[in-house]
Amino acid sequence: MSTRNSGESSLQSDSSSLRSSQSSTSNRSEKPQQLLDRPSSEISRRQTIGASIALTRTETAQTLQELGVRKSAPVPDVVAPTYAAPPVFPEEYTMETPSGVVPLTQLETLGRQATNLSRRTTERPPVLENLEEVETAAEKEEDMSPHFVTFVTNDPENPHNWAPMWRWTYTVLLSTLVICVAYGSACVAGGLGTIQKKYHVGQEVAILSVSLMVIGFALGPLIWSPFSDLYGRRATYFVSMGLYVIFNIPCALSPNISGHMVCRFLCGVFASSGLCMVGASISDMFPAATRGKAIAFFAFAPYCGPVFGPLVNGFVSVCTGRMDYIIWFNMAFAGVMWIIVSAIPETYAPVILARRAKRMRKETGDQRLMTEAEAQGVSFKDMMRACLLRPLYFAATEPVLDLTCGYVCLIYSLLYGFFFAYPVIFDELYGYKDNLIGLMFIPILIGACMALGTTFWCEAMYLRTIAKRKPTPEDRLLGAMVGAPFAAIALWMLGATSYKHLIWVAPASSGLAFGFGMVLIYYSLNNYIIDCYAMYASSALSTKVFLRSAGGAAFPLFTTQMYHNLGLQWASWLLAFIASGMIIIPFAFKRWGPFLRAHLGKGDYSMDAVNRAAEEKMEEKRAHEAGEEMAEEVANDV
Repeated sequence: MSTRNSGESSLQSDSSSLRSSQSSTSNRSEKPQQLLDRPSSEISRRQTIGASIALTRTETAQTLQELGVRKSAPVPDVVAPTYAAPPVFPEEYTMETPSGVVPLTQLETLGRQATNLSRRTTERPPVLENLEEVETAAEKEEDMSPHFVTFVTNDPENPHNWAPMWRWTYTVLLSTLVICVAYGSACVAGGLGTIQKKYHVGQEVAILSVSLMVIGFALGPLIWSPFSDLYGRRATYFVSMGLYVIFNIPCALSPNISGHMVCRFLCGVFASSGLCMVGASISDMFPAATRGKAIAFFAFAPYCGPVFGPLVNGFVSVCTGRMDYIIWFNMAFAGVMWIIVSAIPETYAPVILARRAKRMRKETGDQRLMTEAEAQGVSFKDMMRACLLRPLYFAATEPVLDLTCGYVCLIYSLLYGFFFAYPVIFDELYGYKDNLIGLMFIPILIGACMALGTTFWCEAMYLRTIAKRKPTPEDRLLGAMVGAPFAAIALWMLGATSYKHLIWVAPASSGLAFGFGMVLIYYSLNNYIIDCYAMYASSALSTKVFLRSAGGAAFPLFTTQMYHNLGLQWASWLLAFIASGMIIIPFAFKRWGPFLRAHLGKGDYSMDAVNRAAEEKMEEKRAHEAGEEMAEEVANDV
């Protein structure tokens, strides 16, 4: 594999053979298999100085510069792995090189500084007395330096090089997985009466079946994000969705409400991989400049999936009156999606390259071939810091992130609140049962589909803007500014039309505006979070997932009582007042976003801030070097 990707291999000899090879080219053309046939005594001598049996042709500082590698390391991509320290070569997973191997020493020649490479020799060499020992020690130090594995030019294993048809097919399938998971959380919302009937409990207890699964969505990423970093997306989907399918069985067959609730919570934990990883899987397949349209499908799915719950299972509830049938339908949907997503090839570049490096080490015997994540030796502590501690730190120290996540949380909470507000509204006004109440959610789906088309226009406007100037995170807010008024309008309209003398079309049509605004707000703010916290995008998104799921779990617990106690009009108008107050958030961020990020938080983690810091550091270094040169000239003159 390494020979096919990189051409002929050359054997790096010890100090004496290296000097003789300078006058002969025969040794440079030897293949790895030829080198393996050398006498064992020679191999033994080579191993004493730390050299490998066969080394792959590698990139040089010059070829790296031609590929665009510069002295300052860029911000890692949003789908980069968890690092123990700032990476020296973050381009490893997005760059293609002719040889597929980049030595650390060549990166250091360009000015990159390795901060924490646990698999690199750090021992101080002993004092050496002759030239031959010095040369041997230098070769040994060179030999022990890691060689980072990258994709080769036009690499078929690079997800960015897959045919567009396959990438978009996988995008649609993965988005369907999100719909499946979100549907599972709200599937019992269309048949709460069946839970009450089977377990002889009140409505408040039955609602917990929805809330507990949504709470599982908040906690599951703590397991599946590190698991994905270690074993890849495909293995994570296979394990997590397999467990989700299995645990639907006790949900349907549990003889008591306690067992049902525990299993619903565990289903949320297992199924959460679909919510926390699909966006990353889609990002794996598209370069940063073109992934916006694909991410729009991901933004659409988690807000439309729950709507199918009462839409489908309202009919199951009315026609059968059995709760277990609702669960069996959910299990069948989940089982089909489990098989489909398990067949999708691995998309996570760090895992693809780590497997390639392992294969190359086995084929060549060169133990220096590795990825930077392997070289750093990321620990469980580092992963917990990224997945748990940093999101909590951001929640406590970043007001901009809190406001943004709070708005996303409100929209998500309102959606789950509607699952329990609609039964009150349409039962009291028109006497509808669960099957007809489920049909009232169709306008939300129609509005969401309209928003999906609008996201393509937002993405085109964004690309047009960044073609004229450097992008800023605030350029991502167009969708939220368009959608924010519609979410508030929907609630005002729902309250104003909740009267018995008005036809059902009036309150149901409010769902058009809500579905339209809901998807646009989430699509826009999700991208805004990524751009604002580019250095720690995964941690910022974890904060969003936790707060969003917490709101989605809480709202169903009091929505029914709120509509009974405040009345159909004022319950909707109370939420409308809150949604109206939130309209200002995207407009305020558009106007004062850079100032707020710089002064309210503990730091500015956006891409433009990182670039400014790198430029300032370069200017300081140039000034320092200029000062040293001037001082040296003055000293020479004296």
